[in-house]
Amino acid sequence: MARAVSTRRTVFFTVLAWIVALVIFFPILYTIITSFKSETEAIQGFNLIPSGTVESYAAVQAQSNYFKFFLNSVIISVGSTFLALLISVPAAWAMAFSPTPRTKDVLMWMLSTKMMPAAAVMVPIYLLFRDFGLLDSRFGLTIMLTMINLPIVVWMLYTYFREIPGEILEAARMDGASLWGEIVYVLTPMAVPGIASTMLLNIILAWNEAFWTIRLTTTNAAPLTAFIASFSSPQGLFWAKLSAASTLAIAPILIMGWFSQKQLVRGLTFGAVK
Repeated sequence: MARAVSTRRTVFFTVLAWIVALVIFFPILYTIITSFKSETEAIQGFNLIPSGTVESYAAVQAQSNYFKFFLNSVIISVGSTFLALLISVPAAWAMAFSPTPRTKDVLMWMLSTKMMPAAAVMVPIYLLFRDFGLLDSRFGLTIMLTMINLPIVVWMLYTYFREIPGEILEAARMDGASLWGEIVYVLTPMAVPGIASTMLLNIILAWNEAFWTIRLTTTNAAPLTAFIASFSSPQGLFWAKLSAASTLAIAPILIMGWFSQKQLVRGLTFGAVK
């Protein structure tokens, strides 16, 4: 039987949740507000009422081709996500349903690679990209982002797959399903919420990656993170233009996150309650 919760308690936690959400979202909100100010207004200090001018957006588009950077971000983030799923689904299946004494050690080793500072491997990675002709290429960045996010993808899928009863897969084998058929036609449909949330999270991580995208690209494959960085110049920071560029860069991922939030929450809690 569910525990009764008083109306006052419900209202209190609802208001508290909204306050926390607004505090977290406020930097993004203020960036959007600043993007509709002139440069003079932007440097005058804190002000929540913009003049409503769109001159910063016009200046940003005149200086850089936004849609070129946007297309690069889409190709790199979506491409790295699907490549990571192609690798991680069989890997997570093997670790979840055919574990060995070293499975946990492998999982911990994969997770430990995320703790390594990116600057520690910047020089060898850059030299490898230079020698193989991958600098400033979409293919090179797709491979790089795949390897960066692969440990997280494998860990998430492994967790979801562990919640699926092994007896179902055994029944599929008894019915004559091959290994590939077992993964594609039995396991994958049952783990759709987990796979979908993993895919969405990986797209967000790839979209927001700045360290490697700025250092491994110049013009041809530069994504929106490089688009934002291009408005920081030795002459100073132009806050209105920088805010407009940031708003244009985060708008697609904010819209995607808003429309997919239910699927994302459902997938992240998949298997949490039995």
